[in-house]
Order: sequence, then C-alpha cells, then structure tokens
Amino acid sequence: MNSVVSRSRVSSDPASLPGRAIRLLGPGTAQTSPAVRWAASLLTVAGAALLVWSSVIHLQLWSDGYRSISVIGPLFLIQGIGGIALAVVMAALRRLMLIVAGAFMLAGTAVGLLLTASIGLFGYQESLDVPNAKTSLVVEFAGAAVLVAAAALVAAGWLARRRSAGQSS
Repeated sequence: MNSVVSRSRVSSDPASLPGRAIRLLGPGTAQTSPAVRWAASLLTVAGAALLVWSSVIHLQLWSDGYRSISVIGPLFLIQGIGGIALAVVMAALRRLMLIVAGAFMLAGTAVGLLLTASIGLFGYQESLDVPNAKTSLVVEFAGAAVLVAAAALVAAGWLARRRSAGQSS
C-alpha cells in the first residue's frame, strides 16, 4: 500500500519523468486565461474529432481494398491508427506540440491525396472522383485550420501570460 502512494506522488511531481515529458510538449491550455483556455480547448477537441473522422475514413478505405496497394496500404493503416491515438492524447492533454502535430498530420494527409491524384505517389495514381476523396479533403483541411487556430490561441495566451508575469515581478 505504501509503495502505491509513493508511486502516485512521483508521477504527479513536475520533476518526475512523466511531468518532464509533458512539459516538453510545450504549453497547454492550462497556462492561458479562462476565455482563451475555453476557446482553445473547444478548438482542440473539434480538431481531434476531425482527425478521428479522417482516420476512420482511412481505416475504412484500407479495409475496402487499399491494404493491397504497395506502400499506400500500410500508410493508410498507420494514418488510421496513429491519427486516432494522436487525437485522443491531443484532446486529453491539449498541449501545443500535440495540437501542431495534429494540424501537420491532417494537412499532410490532404496534401498526400492531392499529390496522389495529380502526379501519383509511390507508383500509385488516385482520382478525386473515388468515394470519400472530397469528403476527406474537406475534413482534413478544415481540421488543420481548426488546429492551427487552437495552436495560435495556446501560444498567444501562453506568451501573454509570461509577459504579464515578467512585468509583475
């Protein structure tokens, strides 16, 4: 029983390995004013939902036959599983680096589809006329924009708080 208590104290200590790891992910919504925290949290959760939607589309397409396409098939599976995992962690922790990673993942996925449809990618040519292609682009670009807005709010709120803390000391 005593070892359980001491373990929980260590994991909640900011100097512990988990505490340091979370701090390395940059500021979170907790380091902002209440209004900014609320707006950034709402945008982060909305962006995470769009990331899950994109990931589910990719998992569905992977199971519908994309799994047999060299390179593209495994990338669809990785995007599907990785996107859901990132969305859950991002919504739970709401840290700047996770929000930025989500935005990059969504934008990168959309750009990958546009490249595959225009010039081909990894020896595979796609069309924007296939099911879910246009939906995927809208979801991914919208999600990236929402997450960029969330990241901007977190960064601006954190910087404003640091400036005001520096002026008050």
